[in-house]
Amino acid sequence: MERERTAPVPTRRRLLMGAALATVPYALLSGKRAAARPQTVDDPSAEWQPASTSNYTRSSRPTAYPVDYVVIHVTQETYADTLDIFRNPEKQVSAHYVVRSSDGHLAQCVSEADIAWHAGNWDYNTRSIGIEHEGWVDRPEYFTNALYERSARLTAAICTRYGIPKDRAHIIAHHEVPGSDHTDPGPLWDWTRYIRLVNFA
Repeated sequence: MERERTAPVPTRRRLLMGAALATVPYALLSGKRAAARPQTVDDPSAEWQPASTSNYTRSSRPTAYPVDYVVIHVTQETYADTLDIFRNPEKQVSAHYVVRSSDGHLAQCVSEADIAWHAGNWDYNTRSIGIEHEGWVDRPEYFTNALYERSARLTAAICTRYGIPKDRAHIIAHHEVPGSDHTDPGPLWDWTRYIRLVNFA
């Protein structure tokens, strides 16, 4: 009868090395560089819903570019469809955040350090945070109290984080971006109320 072989007892050092190796992402072990950032959010109440890495530019803001503006958008789509569009690599569009109309639920799709493709103007993309709001420019019923209040708290936090003045010169509409062919957020967006909420947040 052949003698049974016993496996050597692993040393403490080998166990620790194995545990450390288990935490290394597979993409790094296989020699491929991970393209997406870890699933972390800049706003603690946001849900991470990442855009396709084909729809934004990696950066290291505010080191690479100063953040000077918050750009307000209206989706012209549902909340769910907007997230689907940002996930689709063929769409070539994204925003940092999407606010749901019914309850103000917040999704973050692009890290604030990265450059979302939302403004249609590269210079403004590099220097701004884009916030999409579920709804249509001609349907004010989508501009709910929950949407205004949650968005205003987000904008106030962004302004505080980057030292952006909480005024209409720095919190701007998509249609105010130079070269824009968009009309959002449209004439039914209540700017007076919104800026007041931002300053009271």
